[in-house]
Amino acid sequence: MKRLLKPVYYIPVIILVAILLIWSMGDKVVNENIMITAPVERGSFVSKVISTGQLQAENATSIEVPSALSGRRLGIYEIQVTDIVEEGTVVDSGDVVAVLDHSAVDELMTEAQDELEQAMEAYQDARIDTNINLSNLRDGLLDARVTVEEKKLVVEQSVYESPAVQRQARLDLERAKRSLEQALRNYELKKQQAAYDVNRAWEEVRKSRERIQEIEALFEALDVKAPKPGMVIYSYDRFGNKIQAGSTVSRWAPTIAELPDLSSMISKTFINEIDISKIKAGQKAKVGIDAFPEKSFDGIVVSVANIGQVLPDGDSKVFEVIIKLNSTDSDLRPAMTTSNEIITDSLAEALYIPLEAVFSNDTAEFVYKRKGHDWIRQIVRFGIENANFVVVEEGLEEDMEVALTEPANSDELPFAGYDIYKALRDEALEREKKEKEEQDKAREPGARGETPPWQRQGGERMEEGRRPQ
Repeated sequence: MKRLLKPVYYIPVIILVAILLIWSMGDKVVNENIMITAPVERGSFVSKVISTGQLQAENATSIEVPSALSGRRLGIYEIQVTDIVEEGTVVDSGDVVAVLDHSAVDELMTEAQDELEQAMEAYQDARIDTNINLSNLRDGLLDARVTVEEKKLVVEQSVYESPAVQRQARLDLERAKRSLEQALRNYELKKQQAAYDVNRAWEEVRKSRERIQEIEALFEALDVKAPKPGMVIYSYDRFGNKIQAGSTVSRWAPTIAELPDLSSMISKTFINEIDISKIKAGQKAKVGIDAFPEKSFDGIVVSVANIGQVLPDGDSKVFEVIIKLNSTDSDLRPAMTTSNEIITDSLAEALYIPLEAVFSNDTAEFVYKRKGHDWIRQIVRFGIENANFVVVEEGLEEDMEVALTEPANSDELPFAGYDIYKALRDEALEREKKEKEEQDKAREPGARGETPPWQRQGGERMEEGRRPQ
């Protein structure tokens, strides 16, 4: 008689068979039975663009390099900041905010004094040369006058001589007079030239003295003072770095620091090129302060840049957006980091679903909608969206269930909503047609003020007043 296996020996066999069945059918079970879904909801809908920014004062008084630095005779194009008060320091009018490099001005003073000494020497040389040259010319004039007197005596004494001798004496007298006149003209010209040389030499002396006076005034201005009471906020150099001790400033980028007006604050932020089309001046915003999480301020978009830029250490293009805060607080300080929520659109009531429920192929956007115990691909007309949800304008109803993951047999599921697809396609074709018509109209000669070909001269002659068919 055969012995039956004890039940205990059946248990490992049953477990092994179960594991093999689960392993072979596991994917099918997961794909067919485990579906993440979400309902179609109804309620108010707000579309936002979220970004970080930096708090700034809307208006500020600039503390700039002294105007004495811009003197043309100085030749200082840039100068170093050797010392500056700590950022955030509250100063009174007339307090020293920054000190500029004195050594550069010391070198200028040494050069200017050398130039003045050389100019004085050149002036003295010009005066001495003028005196010598004019003295020689005056001696020549005196000799010319004596010669004329001598020739006059010869003429007077030649009255008893032959006509030829008398004529020669008169010619000699005329020649002596012409020499005297030429000497007089030459003396006047040399006198004017000498005066010009002396004046020019003196002008160089005057310029050198004025340059020294400007440098002396610049010495006093190297201690940059606050024009009014306020809190010192560092400015930025041409490379985008904050001004600090050791930074270089120039008359083309003269601002060292600012005294902001804390009664009116703005948040400067940068929006990526994907979202910038949603941003318009006048939109409402909510501005949070990272340093004070419990505080937030209502604001409004006041400006949107037309031209994008690439920020340092970035590779995508962004656009500058300025948000003005409707109120302020004594705790707010420039350069604080802000969290901005710009409300781009809002609906009092709308149907919406999670963005994860939206799928697409080459031709349409759709959702997986439950139909009984099965799923179908429902084509949907979508509206505005925010970071998590999108508005449904057509194709779904409230409380319908949509899938957030694709069913296992997604490629086999039928489509619904062909009427919506056709309407969207027709609208797209109509938009393309209008755009093409506008482009063709813009390319017509008359649109740019050009003369149409049939009105131009030359080429094939056409009957006046008739356009070719």
